[in-house]
Amino acid sequence: MIMAETILLVDDEASLLSYLTSELQFEGYTVMTATDGQVAWQTYQAHATDLSLVLLDWMLPKLDGLEVMRRIRKQSQVPIVMMTARDYVGDKVAGLDNGADDYITKPFEIEELLARLRVILRHAKQRQPESFQVGDLTVDPKARQVRRGEVQAQLTPREYDLLLALMQRPGTAMTRDELLNTVWGSDFAGQVNIVDVYIRYLRHKLDLPGLAPLIHTVRGVGYMIGASA
Repeated sequence: MIMAETILLVDDEASLLSYLTSELQFEGYTVMTATDGQVAWQTYQAHATDLSLVLLDWMLPKLDGLEVMRRIRKQSQVPIVMMTARDYVGDKVAGLDNGADDYITKPFEIEELLARLRVILRHAKQRQPESFQVGDLTVDPKARQVRRGEVQAQLTPREYDLLLALMQRPGTAMTRDELLNTVWGSDFAGQVNIVDVYIRYLRHKLDLPGLAPLIHTVRGVGYMIGASA
């Protein structure tokens, strides 16, 4: 069975939110909604691997759309389309420079929006890797499965997110702050050494007997993943 593509729709205008939800669902999309930036960010964090696209209003309560997009871009390249009543060129440039894939100005015709979404989702499918691999370690983002050779690793959601962050940048040293912001979010109030704790958890589950370690400590920086240090 082909799974419906899931869109996170964020807008604080109730009538528009209801209308767009109905139109998107009629087109076969699964729709998650949020009416302010904080809920949008929380919804993204809870469902990041399920989302195919984010349709995001610029002017939102609590966190504006630009800030929500900046946070998402620290973790993911999920397609983002910005919606706004603003039509200034400078605003469009700011949105695109901060990671938007497209930009549509209100009011717009629903047919134009749907056409843009189809194009962006088609391009996203073409560029999205089916899996990430480093040495004999494979991560399948769609199934959220991790294998070391023939052995499937059982990871918690947080362990998985941390591993995926490293796998998306193989051979690159990532600082603890980068990993903390990517996996726990920039508003995390705990201790930065939580990264070290979860790295130990990952090593315990992935460094199997007879196999070379893949997660390496980069002294004075943080951690990297690679077939060799």
